[in-house]
Amino acid sequence: MFWVLLLLLAWAVAGAACTRLCLAAVRAAAVDPDQGREHDLTLYEAAFLSGGPGRVADLTLVSMARQRRLLLAHTGWATVVDPRGRDEMERSVIGAIGPEGQSPIAPVRTAAATADAVRGLADRLVRAGLAVPDGARTTVAAGVRQVRAAAVAVLVLGCVALSMPVPSDMPRTLVALWFALPLALTLSCLAIARVEVHPYSPWASPAGQRLLGALTHRADPDGDDRTFLTTVAVRGVRAITEPDLRAAFTHREPYRRG
Repeated sequence: MFWVLLLLLAWAVAGAACTRLCLAAVRAAAVDPDQGREHDLTLYEAAFLSGGPGRVADLTLVSMARQRRLLLAHTGWATVVDPRGRDEMERSVIGAIGPEGQSPIAPVRTAAATADAVRGLADRLVRAGLAVPDGARTTVAAGVRQVRAAAVAVLVLGCVALSMPVPSDMPRTLVALWFALPLALTLSCLAIARVEVHPYSPWASPAGQRLLGALTHRADPDGDDRTFLTTVAVRGVRAITEPDLRAAFTHREPYRRG
C-alpha cells in the first residue's frame, strides 16, 4: 500500500500550493479598485512596473542614447557624451560608467538598477499601491509557479505509484483516478487564475497593471521618441527594431530580484 503514501503526499503538495495561490488571489482582489486610478505614470514608473529595476536602467540608457548624450556601441560599451544628467536616473547611469566616461553596458546596468534613485522610485510606487513590496512572498505570480510545480509533482508521483506493485483487488485505473483528483485540483486553480488574475506580475500590483494596460496600446517601436521610449518601458529592449541599438544590449547580464 505504498501508493497510498504517495497519494497523501500528492494531496499535501497540491493542497499547499493551491491554498497559497488562493490566498494571494484574495489579497489581490482586496485592493481598492480606484487605487491609483488618477495616477499618471511616468516612463520610469512604467518601466519599473513592467520589468523591475533592470528595465528602468535599460530605459535610461536608451533614452540618453536617443538624445545623443550617451553612445551605446554594438560591441556592448557605453560612452558618455554629455556628463550632465538631467535627473537622478541619468546621474546614476553616468556615475556607474565612472570618471573615464566609458564602460561595458552590463556592469553599468547592474549598478544603475541598484542605485538609490531606483530604490526611491520603488518605494514611491509601493506607497501608492502600484507596486508589489520587495519582501512580498505570496504574490499571485509566485503562487502560480508553485501550483505549476505541484501539478508536475503530482503527475510524477502518480507515475511512480502506477509503476509499483498494487494489490490484486485494486485496479490500476482506480489508482490512476485517485491521483487524477489532486492533478485536477491544481489544473483547475491554474485555469481560474488565468481567467481571474492574469497577467501575473512580480512588480506591479493589480492597480499598477491596470495603469500599464492603458500604456500598452501606445507602444510602437517605430513611433516618435516618446512612443518609442514607451515601448521600451513596457516591452523592454527586445522590442527595439534598430539593429545597432539592439546589438548594444546583447552582452548584458539580466537583473535578478534579490
